[in-house]
Amino acid sequence: MLLRGLSWLLVFQLAGTALNVLFFPVLPGPIIGLVLLFGYLVLRGRVSEPVNEAATSLLRYLPLLLVPPAVGVIVHINDIKADLWAIVGALVVSFLISVVFIGWLMQMLINRQARAKDKL
Repeated sequence: MLLRGLSWLLVFQLAGTALNVLFFPVLPGPIIGLVLLFGYLVLRGRVSEPVNEAATSLLRYLPLLLVPPAVGVIVHINDIKADLWAIVGALVVSFLISVVFIGWLMQMLINRQARAKDKL
């Protein structure tokens, strides 16, 4: 079953890469494939056992994906020090925008839920 689940994940990644090459050169192919897989799973309403098993087995190796960025930070530490205030500023601005957006979104969802309860 693991091979079947990995095959499904690979099919969606390849479909995303094909769409990337043909229509969306700005977006990475695996991201497009991930969105396609998400849409498929939402339409289906559940995650099949092979896909679940494959995803679970891949999650064990997720920490390995953090090694290259950590090495990049160490290698480019002088560049980071030179642009530290620009990086901090960008992080603070993006954090504030995210907090405001999430607060607005939560208010919208709370109001929507309240309206749904009032209709019942």
